[in-house]
Amino acid sequence: MSVKFSALYVEQDVHTREVTKGIREITTDDLPQGDILIKVHFSDVNYKDALATISSGRVVRHYPMIPGVDLSGVVVETHNTRFREGDEVLVTGYDLGTAHFGGFSHYARVWGDWVIPLPASLSLWDAMALGTAGFTAALAVDALQMHGVRADSGPVLVTGASGGAGSIAVNLLADQHYEVAAGTGKSAEEYLRKLGASEILSREKVSGSSKHLLDHEIWAGGIDSVGGKTLEYLLRTTRYGGSVAAFGMRGGTQIQTSVFPFILRGIRLLGIDSVNCPYDYRREIWQRLGSDWKPSQLPYIVQNTVGLHNLPQIIDELLQGSHLGRTVVDLNHEE
Repeated sequence: MSVKFSALYVEQDVHTREVTKGIREITTDDLPQGDILIKVHFSDVNYKDALATISSGRVVRHYPMIPGVDLSGVVVETHNTRFREGDEVLVTGYDLGTAHFGGFSHYARVWGDWVIPLPASLSLWDAMALGTAGFTAALAVDALQMHGVRADSGPVLVTGASGGAGSIAVNLLADQHYEVAAGTGKSAEEYLRKLGASEILSREKVSGSSKHLLDHEIWAGGIDSVGGKTLEYLLRTTRYGGSVAAFGMRGGTQIQTSVFPFILRGIRLLGIDSVNCPYDYRREIWQRLGSDWKPSQLPYIVQNTVGLHNLPQIIDELLQGSHLGRTVVDLNHEE
């Protein structure tokens, strides 16, 4: 039976190429192919979701599109033997919200190979308080640890620290007794110190140019959610044998560096991909986020829980750079 519901719909004019967004009613018949139908309870807002709503965003592969790279909810129909009706599940990454209708919708039809059973110790709200941001931050922390950056190795710098992934990365590291420095372009010192940062650095400090190919060794490791000159700074200032986990591009997609950090200091640049991360590893990280890696300050990191109709305003704030922490989207009460 077809069900009518609301979703944030993004369309592109075929002549002007202008992209517009708005709340629209559709039915389950309008949803793309998949073997699982989910009643969405929660989603969340990521920078990638904001890019999906503007002409210059270049993340959407075709229009129309329902953004939302994350969702959590309950299976209401399944043709996949790994899941049953009533199962609580979450989906992050893959083509969700960019090439396949995403989480800013009361219903979503997806492929079972994308679906993660909700860890027992997480609620559906918790899963979206974490979302892609938390998952990516956990991948970055895991990568640093796999390459020898321990709590006693020295200070770790997290850039873009007041954003969603940066905030969770700061708290994850602090919970594991790392000495954490936070780089941010916002007035967020009180917020970041509550997450566990012991030092706050300005955007100018961590993105400035240098006439030197290598600068003073400061950081045992880094988590970079910015890219561009900020990543250049981290590569110049990471200590011998250290590692930098990188997943951001808001500060630019290009970097200018030299081979010296790699061949004179043995630094490792670790790329973090949360979109196509292998399923078994994905599920392992989510289990950790539901147990010993669940951020202690997660409710504080979530600055807003909003309804579907508040999304356009939140997206505009994110594009303007005035958004702090995480925003969860509650789809339970707007039928």
